Amino acid sequence: MHNHNTTLSPAIREKLGRIRHVALDMDGTIYLGSRLFPFTTGFLADLRAAGIGYSFLTNNPTRSVADYLKKLAGMGISATEDNMYTTSLAAIDYIRERYPSARRLFLLGTPSMVTQFEKAGFIACEDDPADVPDVLVVAFDPTLRYERLCRAAWWASQGVPYVATNPDRVCPTDQPTVLVDCGSLQKCIEHATGRCPDIVLGKPDPTMLQGIMHRHGLAPAEIAMVGDRIYTDTAMAHNAGAVGVLVLSGETTLETAEAVARDAAVNPHPAFYPPDLVVRDIRELGDWLLACR
Repeated sequence: MHNHNTTLSPAIREKLGRIRHVALDMDGTIYLGSRLFPFTTGFLADLRAAGIGYSFLTNNPTRSVADYLKKLAGMGISATEDNMYTTSLAAIDYIRERYPSARRLFLLGTPSMVTQFEKAGFIACEDDPADVPDVLVVAFDPTLRYERLCRAAWWASQGVPYVATNPDRVCPTDQPTVLVDCGSLQKCIEHATGRCPDIVLGKPDPTMLQGIMHRHGLAPAEIAMVGDRIYTDTAMAHNAGAVGVLVLSGETTLETAEAVARDAAVNPHPAFYPPDLVVRDIRELGDWLLACR
């Protein structure tokens, strides 16, 4: 693991020199809450000038891609559909690949998410035992109604293929509340029915990164996954064989990163693999990427 106050080792320089695409976590990496970091637009401009592609990744499926693009545009970041990858898209790609004939879905998710699935050609099932879905999709849903959670549990108990969008137990917030996220809804359904999802997409599952690699024709060594969480962002990089970069501008402190590195040094099966590189923020990463080209 490289610590951000020294020069880079030749091995890390070589890794960074191969990077053709940067996958960016959003909250804690390019902005914090609704505040864009002052260095983000310059960093993205430098990537474009150097011919390095970038995508924005989020475990949060509540907004459609169109809504995310609107949020980014409001912050002064120009992005297209091609730059965005959400767990809703990962679920759509997964269902198309794994269940090519599936059309009807029972979707536990926001209206914005449902429009994303409908745009992809799927039909949203009603809360009705006669409206049998091909696949059950459980997502983070702040618009959740109790009877829809019960219907989702019913379809889980009936053996319908069951996909969850992300593993997060809670959604980060600066408000005095707990935002119960998709992982906790999965636990609720499991406690009621004994059934776990067939797959949990989102970070740290490598599906989203593999989707980006597939979309842009990239090898794992040519993509860097950049984020502020070791247990989702850099864990996904490790799971996909990509280069993992931890930024200290969000949730994870340097102390935590160093503890993970110490554990990995002595433990053959560490709880988390340390990132390849630890930087203060994406501005520092940008400087290293340009220096190593």
